[in-house]
Amino acid sequence: MQQTLYSCVLLISRSIFDHKGNHIMAIDISQISSTTDCLLLANGHVGRHVSAIAHKVQKKMRERGIRPAHVEGLQHGEWVVLDYSFLIVHLFTPEMRQRYQLERVWHEGCVLDLSLPALTTG
Repeated sequence: MQQTLYSCVLLISRSIFDHKGNHIMAIDISQISSTTDCLLLANGHVGRHVSAIAHKVQKKMRERGIRPAHVEGLQHGEWVVLDYSFLIVHLFTPEMRQRYQLERVWHEGCVLDLSLPALTTG
């Protein structure tokens, strides 16, 4: 996985974590998908929380000069998609994440280890 992609995954994961998002998971699908290299999945508590996390993620990425090619779902917040082409961020309410189970859809991908010092609270 290229360093820029991995640093974006860590940046976004940290932003989600800092804003009380949970169940953060990144899946490298570069070997099995022609549409993107990586998916990042996470939960917010309710729709408003999911939308707020999405805004924070966009702000962090804009600070790096990266804007999404497409954004979907901000208004309702049950499932927000931030498409950065090389990385697609899916932010869900717990009910929507359970319903669609993208982890199972992309089970052939490689789950990235995000339990790095970047995500510890200390």
